Amino acid sequence: MYVGRDMTELSMMPKTEWNKSELAFFHHSLQQMVPYLNSEGQTIHREIIEEIENRGGLKRSEADASHGTKVTYD
Repeated sequence: MYVGRDMTELSMMPKTEWNKSELAFFHHSLQQMVPYLNSEGQTIHREIIEEIENRGGLKRSEADASHGTKVTYD
């Protein structure tokens, strides 16, 4: 279950201020709805993808005892 800021709050902030779990969650959510998104939804999804790419993807560089190498939003 996602615990974090909702899209209403995040939409008022630049994507550069979103954390990785927020980017991962909303990318996954919008990715599942791509066929149904209007042009505004497609633009938001594209901006999220661009921010993920600018950060080098969603993988963590190192694993440790409590975290794997994949960013999770649960």
